[in-house]
Amino acid sequence: MTSFQRIYLDHNATTPVDPRVMDAMLPYFSDCFGNPASVDHEFGYEAKLAVDRARDSVAKSIGAHSDEIVFTSGATESNNLALFGVAERYAERGDHIITCQTEHKAVLDSCRRLAKLGKKVTYLPVDWHGHVHLDELEKAITERTVLISVMAANNEIGTIAPLAEIGAIAQAHGVLFHTDAAQAVGHVPVDVQTMGVHLLSISAHKTYGPKGVGALYVRSSNPRARLSPVIYGGGHERGMRSGTLNVPGVVGLGEALRIADKQMTADAQRFRSWGVRMLNELRDSLGDVELNGHPTERLPNNLNLYFPRVESKALIVQLKDVAVATGSACTSLSVEPSHVIEALGFGAARAHSSVRIGFGRFNTDEEIGRALVRIADSVKGLRALS
Repeated sequence: MTSFQRIYLDHNATTPVDPRVMDAMLPYFSDCFGNPASVDHEFGYEAKLAVDRARDSVAKSIGAHSDEIVFTSGATESNNLALFGVAERYAERGDHIITCQTEHKAVLDSCRRLAKLGKKVTYLPVDWHGHVHLDELEKAITERTVLISVMAANNEIGTIAPLAEIGAIAQAHGVLFHTDAAQAVGHVPVDVQTMGVHLLSISAHKTYGPKGVGALYVRSSNPRARLSPVIYGGGHERGMRSGTLNVPGVVGLGEALRIADKQMTADAQRFRSWGVRMLNELRDSLGDVELNGHPTERLPNNLNLYFPRVESKALIVQLKDVAVATGSACTSLSVEPSHVIEALGFGAARAHSSVRIGFGRFNTDEEIGRALVRIADSVKGLRALS
């Protein structure tokens, strides 16, 4: 197959860098190469101004103040900083963290490590759509609870969490609320003020920015979220994240979110139309195809489908020129079934027969049509073999 025939439908794993983002980044690799911490000369000051502009863009995209944005290497680091930073800073106040069974491994593995260090962690179950039970969340809070961490939108099934309701519960009990919003920011509206969020993780490469850069929103008041650093050396980012900033990456993140703010509604409309088309046409062609996740409260660019009697790994091998996924990119080499699908209560069989399709800004109607034919034909062929 020649490269132009390939169709990329795995945008929940990563997105291509938007050419406009690349154009914004390029000068900061060579012409404007200064260190933003070296503001005694024009080279450093020039870089600092670029970082400040990017910080403003990131803050605006989530309804925050620019001084509440801490740049990191990505959402995984942001999640680690939020969880370990709170656990250490508030150790005298409490030692209990509440999270969800369907979280990304960056949160789950961090919580497991904290548990080994003596912290207490509650892993809440979800309903069959992937929503946490709010009454169970509230009942789980104790006087030793310091943090609730529930992701904004699930990276596998696309279900969007009721952030405002969770934020209200956290506020009522005086508990900090963190959300991994790597899949949500740039794709659906997010406002940290109205949603009562205290800490929020962002990734650039999920929204047409570069890999290796992200951010953590840290609320500055009502209440102020305080963190102990997990990286030391130099006191950068107001002491919360030391290390010379990746200026081209930071610029790229800011530009990616600036563009997303303008295109989000139009992009979402196209993605939703493709999702409806794919689900309907695949059902017409194959019969028993089911949607994983919430039917309406879901990411517009995510479609997670269950194909009974088809092994998802075999389907992906059959497709070859159509890039889809079995689940999280971080665990795609694992033979274990998706912990997210299993947590919905369907069991390992459904997890082994589910595929995630992720639409993107640069896909076309023609590509969606070709992908539909390829998926339907491959499923039919595998079912015939079985």
